[in-house]
Amino acid sequence: MKRTISILTLICGIAAIQSCKKDTTFLITETSVGPLTQTTRVPDIKTVFVQDSVVADSTQINLGVSPKKMEVYEKGGKHLLTLKANSDSIPTIENVRIMDPRYVSDKGVSLQSTFKDIQNSYDIKKIVTTLNSIVVFPKGSNLYFTIDKEELPEGLRFSSSNIEAVQIPDEAKIKYLMVGWE
Repeated sequence: MKRTISILTLICGIAAIQSCKKDTTFLITETSVGPLTQTTRVPDIKTVFVQDSVVADSTQINLGVSPKKMEVYEKGGKHLLTLKANSDSIPTIENVRIMDPRYVSDKGVSLQSTFKDIQNSYDIKKIVTTLNSIVVFPKGSNLYFTIDKEELPEGLRFSSSNIEAVQIPDEAKIKYLMVGWE
């Protein structure tokens, strides 16, 4: 009887430890996006996303050249990530574009977030104005967020002048969520 209780206690303990582990499948940190890490080599991408489909330029692969751009899809066809490789002798990923709203930063920001969510989670380092969008760069972070100018007040949509954080509506939606590793 004591042995049965000991075994049951051990099983319950293992189950409790397993349930406490955080699911990182869709977690974005400064050094990782889901199972992809900052140091993952391009030739290893297919093994990192073994449950998914990795699409790249097959001509480059057949020539033994690491592809510059790769897309990761779930087996059901949903676009998860677009990856861009650097041109080092041992290529790794330098830029990740998040395509799936299930990916969430360690501070709780995702593609479904708003500018207010960004401001509540990060200190803003700078905002860069482009022709059709603004790019928000948080301090001390590899993440950056693009907001379409259509989300801005009419007077700012066609402006090429610098846009300040106070001019961006709280409810402005994120168009692109990117991670840049150098």
